Amino acid sequence: MEGYITDIQRFSLNDGDGIRTTVFFKGCNMHCTWCHNPETIEFKNNVLLYQNNCIGCGRCFKVCAQGAHITENGVHKIDYSKCVSCGECVDKCYAEALKFSAKKMTSDEVLAQIVQDIPYYEQSDGGVTLSGGEVFCQTEFADEIISKCRLRKIKTAVETNLCHDFDKIEKTLAKLDLIMFDIKLFDGETHKKYTDADNKIIFENAKKADKLGIPIIVRTPLIPDVTDGAENLKNIAEFVKTLKNARYYELLNFNPLGGSKYKAMDKNNDFASAKPFSQNRLDEIKNALSGYNVKIG
Repeated sequence: MEGYITDIQRFSLNDGDGIRTTVFFKGCNMHCTWCHNPETIEFKNNVLLYQNNCIGCGRCFKVCAQGAHITENGVHKIDYSKCVSCGECVDKCYAEALKFSAKKMTSDEVLAQIVQDIPYYEQSDGGVTLSGGEVFCQTEFADEIISKCRLRKIKTAVETNLCHDFDKIEKTLAKLDLIMFDIKLFDGETHKKYTDADNKIIFENAKKADKLGIPIIVRTPLIPDVTDGAENLKNIAEFVKTLKNARYYELLNFNPLGGSKYKAMDKNNDFASAKPFSQNRLDEIKNALSGYNVKIG
């Protein structure tokens, strides 16, 4: 089976226990305005243009039959309304200024990279984490990778938004050693505003996932003036407390590293000026949740 993968990161230390290989899936059914992996959102395999690498050779202009490569005010851009992602320009770009946002891979090709680090997984109690994008936008592909990992006794985890029909993902969730999911915003209307998705299904699925008996880590990305409010975090902490298999509630500092990707996609970055929280501010936020009998990660 084939699927689209945007990246495979080996020796990851922040996506579950021990040393891990994190596989990033293409496509997402939510559109968080702060996403630091914006190239994973669309299901189309976009062509990214990294201006700093462009040497102005003009090869991409010559080979593009759609005329998608244009110049505006002396700046090389891509007219995405014309781009059909054929890859002709990517193949001809020796400077690597043009890259696909994802690569079509078979489950065996993904597994070939995963198994290289089995000794490290065994020594550190690590394994493989499927992330994204949103893993369950390619559920069958994810399930096949997880099943092949299980046959090799490689521990598996997912990072998911849980915003799916539970019947379609339950079988795959049940095969995992760890489930990590986000609850970004407690209030439904605010969640809809910033993610373009209803969070009611997320809370319902969290309860159902908890009944599978698999360890859970609930996460909230701390987005300045959006998710970092005291009431939002306390309400989520109260909910986490009701989950029997929740190991802890993890607060993720704001990640600004998606900025270059927004530029490469010629998209507006609503949080371009936002910065990660200081350690003092992080400590304040965590201390404010100390009375809720929930372990904070």
